[in-house]
Amino acid sequence: MSVVGGARHRAPVPSRGGVVTQSVRDSLVVAQRNLIRMIRIPEVVVFGLVQPIMFVVLFSYVFGGSIAVGGSTKSSLYREFLMAGIFAQTVTFATAGAGAGIADDMHKGLIDRFRSLPMARGAVLTGRTLADLVQTALTLVVLAVVAVIVGWRIHEGVLKALAGFALLLLLGYAFSWIGAVIGLTVRTPEAATSGGLIWLFPLTFISNAFVPSGNMPTVLRVIAEWNPFSATVQAARELFGNLPPGYPVPSAWPMQHPVWASLIWSALIIVVFRWLSVRKYRSATG
Repeated sequence: MSVVGGARHRAPVPSRGGVVTQSVRDSLVVAQRNLIRMIRIPEVVVFGLVQPIMFVVLFSYVFGGSIAVGGSTKSSLYREFLMAGIFAQTVTFATAGAGAGIADDMHKGLIDRFRSLPMARGAVLTGRTLADLVQTALTLVVLAVVAVIVGWRIHEGVLKALAGFALLLLLGYAFSWIGAVIGLTVRTPEAATSGGLIWLFPLTFISNAFVPSGNMPTVLRVIAEWNPFSATVQAARELFGNLPPGYPVPSAWPMQHPVWASLIWSALIIVVFRWLSVRKYRSATG
């Protein structure tokens, strides 16, 4: 507010549309910055591909033929059953990278420099998660090619397969916001990496990703069937047409309606953890 000629004039307040437009623009600028950084450090992308490719090869050829799926131990059936789990594990493990990247920016003072600029507060985090989403999508493309080489196929058409990959990417984007909270909470990138992985291992292994949940003890089976990770895996299997003949679908609601369950879980995670991360970002840089 200013006083000119005895009259008070209130500074113009940007409209809601203007605020949203600025936030989107700033988020895209930050995302572009992170993508350029990714291109300049290609070994990060290469190393990020090694682990999921190893999982595909090891699980396909070491466990294929040993684990019964739908009453059969045929290795080709297990490979198709397996791939949705590997895809989901890959997108969720990107959480550790997201947290480490944000923690590194905080540690180097880059976040403080962003804060000094006239930009939307949440744009720094949104831009980072969008860049991670692009990197995860590229990883999925390469991983899908490797999966086809080892015998994975889709049986429900291209459109449903694309919908399955979209659900996987949505889950990965949701989990990247969990990584953002971790990255803003810890003090070093190393701690963010450890903190981003330590809870992911039980989440991904107490699920239907690698073995049918029906053979688990009662408590673990309930956890697996209501696990947001399991819902996305089950939805991807349905959309890819990778559920073997005779495979018993659990009676839990998320397993009976996996697409809806996956969408609900991912949306809920994004809303809750984006709010937490933006709040944490403001307090950490305040």
